[in-house]
Amino acid sequence: MLSLIQIILVFFLLFALSRVILRFRGGVVSLTGLLFWSGLFIVAIIAVLIPDITSRVAKAAGIGRGADAVIYASIVLLFYLVFRLHIFLEDIKSDITEIIRKLSLKDIISRNDKKTSQD
Repeated sequence: MLSLIQIILVFFLLFALSRVILRFRGGVVSLTGLLFWSGLFIVAIIAVLIPDITSRVAKAAGIGRGADAVIYASIVLLFYLVFRLHIFLEDIKSDITEIIRKLSLKDIISRNDKKTSQD
């Protein structure tokens, strides 16, 4: 019999999975993103429905409890995602800088053209 928290978590994870699928269909999420997030949410659903699996995985990895293994894996995943987000933001920053430079040069050239045509 499922506990209340298991039911709530499964519904939340299914909702999150549905959002990923809808975003993929809408072209917002790539196939890689779909596979990554779907895999993550499906693994989480399995872990919620069959909590003994986390204990088995933890023991195989030399970790005492299944909950500890989930926390360690979550922290590693979060660090990785923060790193990816940081790289993404740096790329956007570089793109914006390049666009601003080009627009500034275009504006300077346009002003010089107007100035020479007035003289």
